[in-house]
Amino acid sequence: MSWLQAHQRSAWIIGLTLLVPVLLYLNVVFGLVSLRGEYQSRVDALEPRVARLLGLLDNEELLRKATGEVDKRVINLVYPATLDSATVSANLQKDLRQILVDAGLSVTNSQVLQVREREVFDYVGVKMTVTGDLSSLDEALVNLGKYLPLVLVESIDIFPRRASRRAADGADQTVTATLQLLSLRAVQ
Repeated sequence: MSWLQAHQRSAWIIGLTLLVPVLLYLNVVFGLVSLRGEYQSRVDALEPRVARLLGLLDNEELLRKATGEVDKRVINLVYPATLDSATVSANLQKDLRQILVDAGLSVTNSQVLQVREREVFDYVGVKMTVTGDLSSLDEALVNLGKYLPLVLVESIDIFPRRASRRAADGADQTVTATLQLLSLRAVQ
């Protein structure tokens, strides 16, 4: 013990020198334990994803059949990609005009709107102004709902026309309606 008392400064230096490798060792050990914890949390996060993928693989045939069913139904609801946008717009305008006229409405204005291109479908729009009675407008809207490929009413503005004093009291209300109609064209 007398050497320690005589050489305190050297004892401190030797003790600290021996302590440095121990601290480095502990730092490495705790770093590896922390790293293992991070990897374990990543693995735990992957387990639900792997389970979902395995579930998809187990039901792959069923999903393929369902996709085929959806494709069969969608093909009737949209214009095919083989038709260009101009042809679809012209056909849509002609067919919608005919539906409205057959319902008893008078088409006063018809305009093909610019095609809005999206990833899966192009939006082909037609804006039409019609005049007629409410029952004819109702019949036209019902017939538009039956038309295939599907026609969506994007907007509708209805304005009543003033009734003349000479008009019969029992006559239907005459309206002017502006319809913005939309149909879809498959891109692929």
